[in-house]
Amino acid sequence: MAASAVPKLKRKLIVMLAILCLLFFLLALRLTQVMIFQGAELQEKAMSQWTRRTQLTAQRGRIMDRTGLVLAQSGTSYRVLVNPQWINKDERVRISIELSDILGLDYDYVLERVSNTNRQQVQLKRKVSAETVAQITALQFGSGVSFSTDMKRYYPFGQLFAQLVGFSGVDGEGQTGIEAELNSYLAGENGLLVTETDRKNQPIKDGKEQYIAPVNGYDVTLTVDSVPQSYLEKALEECYQVNRASTASGIIMNPKTGEILAEATYPSFDLNNPPRDDVTSLMSMSRSRIATDTFEPGSIFKIVTLAAALDSGAVTMDTTFDCEGYKTFRLERVRCANGKKHGHQTLTQAVENSCNCAFMEMAAAMGVDTLYDYIYAFGFDEETGCGIPGEDTGEVTHRKYIRESDLARISFGQSITMTGVQIASAACAAINGGILYQPYIVSSIVATDGTVIEENQPTELRRVIRAETSEKVRAILQSVVDNGSGSNAKMEGYTVGGKTGTAQKYDENGAVSRTRLIASFIGFLPADDPELLCLITVDEPQIPVVYGSTVAAPFVKKTFTDLVQYYGILPNTQNTTKEVPNMIGRTGAMAQDILESEGFEALMAESEEEATVVTQIPAPGEMVPRGTIVVLYTTMTTFNDEGVYKEMSTVPDLIGERRQNAFDKATDAGLTINYDRSACWGIVETQSIPEGTRVEPGTEIFLTFVPHEKQLKDIKSWQAGETESEGANDGTGGNANTTGDAGFAGNNSDVQDVPNQN
Repeated sequence: MAASAVPKLKRKLIVMLAILCLLFFLLALRLTQVMIFQGAELQEKAMSQWTRRTQLTAQRGRIMDRTGLVLAQSGTSYRVLVNPQWINKDERVRISIELSDILGLDYDYVLERVSNTNRQQVQLKRKVSAETVAQITALQFGSGVSFSTDMKRYYPFGQLFAQLVGFSGVDGEGQTGIEAELNSYLAGENGLLVTETDRKNQPIKDGKEQYIAPVNGYDVTLTVDSVPQSYLEKALEECYQVNRASTASGIIMNPKTGEILAEATYPSFDLNNPPRDDVTSLMSMSRSRIATDTFEPGSIFKIVTLAAALDSGAVTMDTTFDCEGYKTFRLERVRCANGKKHGHQTLTQAVENSCNCAFMEMAAAMGVDTLYDYIYAFGFDEETGCGIPGEDTGEVTHRKYIRESDLARISFGQSITMTGVQIASAACAAINGGILYQPYIVSSIVATDGTVIEENQPTELRRVIRAETSEKVRAILQSVVDNGSGSNAKMEGYTVGGKTGTAQKYDENGAVSRTRLIASFIGFLPADDPELLCLITVDEPQIPVVYGSTVAAPFVKKTFTDLVQYYGILPNTQNTTKEVPNMIGRTGAMAQDILESEGFEALMAESEEEATVVTQIPAPGEMVPRGTIVVLYTTMTTFNDEGVYKEMSTVPDLIGERRQNAFDKATDAGLTINYDRSACWGIVETQSIPEGTRVEPGTEIFLTFVPHEKQLKDIKSWQAGETESEGANDGTGGNANTTGDAGFAGNNSDVQDVPNQN
C-alpha cells in the first residue's frame, strides 16, 4: 500500500511541473507579445492617456521678388480641436450647432466628431483666425474644445504672379507654381511639444515636457520684379479682352543676362482665394503657359532662320529674292503669306514683308544639316532649365526625316513646335551679340540664419552666332518695326526691333484650322543695344482680322512704354507721331482712303468696304507714330450671341476659272470645293453658291465644268477615234485611239496647298 503511493505522488508532481512550465511558457509568450509586438502601440496609448502631443508647425519660407518685396509668406493661425471624452452627452448638440455656425462647417460633420468618444482629440478645422478663436473661447466650452497654433499662407498681392508663385494646400504643401516646385526648400520641418497631463487632459504643474523645435523653411528670391509684372499683367488683360482671346501670355527678359523679369498668363485668379470648387478651370489658369504650352511659332521663328542664314553665309545683306506667291515641291504648293506676290525684294524688304518664299530660299541655301545645327544651338528640342514649373521641350522632327517641303515650312515656323520661353531665349541670343544665356527665374535660396543654400548668376551657355551677325539681325528687325509689319510696336523717342507671327492651330481631327490661330510679337529696345525683350502670344483671338502686328504688337508697345520710365531708359531717337483720326461713322472704303492719306495703314475685311465703321484700334485721338496700322470694325463685322467674333467668308467668283485656280481662290477665302470627278476638266461653268455670299469658313461649293475650246476639239477627236475603234472591232475597219484622258488632262493635276503663316 505504501509502496504504491510513491509513484502516484511522482506522477502528480510531474503533472504539476508540466502545468507550471506550460503557464510560464504562456506567460513568456504573452510578455513577448506585449513587450515586442505590441510594445510601441501600448506605449503610445499609455502616453496618450497621460501626455498631450502638440505639433509645432514650421514657418514656411517666404517667396520674394528681386527687390525684396514679399510675394508669399506664412502667418499665425489656429487649429480648432475637440476632446469628445470631456464633453457631456447633453452638451453635444449645443456645441455642434454653435461650432458649425461659427466655423462654417456642416452640422452633421461636427456632431459626428464631437460624439466620437473612442478618440481623445479630433481636429475640427485648420487655418482659423484669432478673431474666430476669440468667438469660440467666449462660449466657454471648457476642456471639450481646445486650440493649437497653425500656419496660414498669405499672398499680399493677390492675383499678381498667380501662375508663377502658385498656391499651397490646407496642409501647407505647395500645389502649383514655385510653391510646389521648391516645396522641399520652402516647407521646413515641423516640431513637437509633449506635455504631461492629468485625467482632465490639463497640463500637470511642474510636469515634464519634451520640446523638439521646428526648422523653418528657406526664403526664395526670384529674378522677377513686381512693377514690370504689373505692367505686363495689365497689358495682357487688355489684350485678352480686346481680342476676345482664349488666353494671352507674355514674358519679359533681360537679353544680356537671361534673367526673367516678368511672366504671366491671363485669365488669372486671386491666390488668396483660388476657385477650388472648379478644379478644371483652376488647373487651366494655374499653368504658366509661356513655358508649359507648345505651339507652332509662325513667323517669329524667322528670327532664327534669318540669323542662321546670315551667320552661315547662305545669304548676305545684298542678297535679293523674287517672290511669285508660292513655291512648289513635287505635289505640294507652299504659299507665301496670304498668297501675296512680293516680287523682287532685298533681304531687309523680305523680312519686313515676312515673305515666306524668301525664307524658303534661305533654308534651301543652308540645307537641312546647317539649319538644324543652328536650331539645336539656339536651344530648341530641349528644356531651357529656366525654373518655371512644368516646362515643356517642344518638338523638332529628326533631320533624317526632313523632306525638301518640310525644310521649307520649318524656315517660317511651321512643322516645328516650341514654348514661348524657348523662342524668347533664342531671340535674346540673336540680338545680344550672339550669346545664348541660361534663362532663369530663381535668384537665390537662403536659410533663416542667412546661409546661402543656392544662388544663380547669369550663365553663358554657348556662342550661337557671331557678334557682327547679331548686329545685322538687330538692324533688320528694327526696319521691320520702322517700315514693315511690326509698325504697331513703334514708340515715340525709342528705336524698337521685333517680329510678328501668326500661326495656325490644329482642330480636333488633326487638320489645320483656318479659324483657330495664335498671334504673337517679339519686341526689344533700344534696337541698337537691347536692354529689354518682350514676347506676347495671343491664343485664338476672336476678331475679324488676325495678325501679330495688330493683335499682339500694340500690347508689347504698351508694356515697353511703362518699362522705359521704370528703368529710366533714355530716348535714343526722334519719331514723328500723329493723332489717329476718327473714322467712326464713315464707310470702310472712305476710312481707308483718309487713313492712308494721313500716313496710316488701314486694315479691315475686304467685304466690309461699303459698311459703316463702328469702332477702331487705336482709338480716335491717340498719338501714335506714322505708319501705324489702324484696325477697323464695321456694321458687317459678325459676332455670335456671346459677343465673340464669328468669322464669315465671302464666296469668290469662280466662273471661268480652271480647276486649280478655283481651288486656290476658294482656299484663300477659307472655303472648299467639290465636283464630279468624271467631268472636272475645262473651266468652271456654275457654282452652287453665288459670288459675294457670306458663309461660314469651310463651306463647300459644288462646281460644274465645261471644256474650253481646245479641249472640246480633243474630246471630239477622241470620241471619233473611239467610234472608229469600235467599228474596227466590229469588223468595219478604222484605227483605235489610245490617248484616252491624257489628251485633255491639261494642267489640272491636284497640287496640295500648304497654309501660310505670317
